[in-house]
Amino acid sequence: MSTRKIKQQVLDVLDQENLAQIQRDLSVLDAKELINALIAAICRSEERLRWHAVTAMGWTVARLADEEMEEARIIMRRLLWSLNEESGGIGWGAPEAMAEIFCRHDGLAEEYVHMLLSYMRPDGDLPHQDGNFLEHETLQRGLLWAAGRLAQCRRSLALSKGMADDLPQYLASPDAAVRGLAARATGLLGCCADLARLRDLTTDNATLRLYEDGQLSTATVAELAAQAVERLDASRAGR
Repeated sequence: MSTRKIKQQVLDVLDQENLAQIQRDLSVLDAKELINALIAAICRSEERLRWHAVTAMGWTVARLADEEMEEARIIMRRLLWSLNEESGGIGWGAPEAMAEIFCRHDGLAEEYVHMLLSYMRPDGDLPHQDGNFLEHETLQRGLLWAAGRLAQCRRSLALSKGMADDLPQYLASPDAAVRGLAARATGLLGCCADLARLRDLTTDNATLRLYEDGQLSTATVAELAAQAVERLDASRAGR
């Protein structure tokens, strides 16, 4: 099958509503053949299609890693490179896709999660300060969604890599989606270095779109912040 036909077939599959059916339909295709189509799809403007592509990247790269780990590493390096200015691209969807991959594969998570977190951190003068801070707010949205996904599926690893210290800066973002997703990630992680600022967001009625458990919805920053505060309060009460 030609590359063009594969891409169109993948787009048609991703446009379905049922994630389980999408996974079944994609699982019969060769993982290597799927990758280029999925990488193109995570950049699409159609919301449902793009998010389904993000989820499918997790399944597909994990499958590829089980078959040929070095090929999966090449995909990880490709996603990371897309976020660098030198790449000439922008990297739409790359943080979200990486987080999904890490949720699906232990080995890739252990190898690369620190690189994803580096995009929350500025570079520094010391050898260990090797940040790659993303300044573009739209990319920050993807990065903060990825942080929340990591908090859901790789909480211990995220905590061990210092993600709790990376989140507070985003609670004051001028972008509502970044604020809301940072609040959500903070609650899911169960650790907050700036609880006062998080509580302030419980009156922030700006709205954002949220993808969770295969479903898209609209939420307010206030709702996500209140949920985060509730989780943190419950966590402290349970100690």
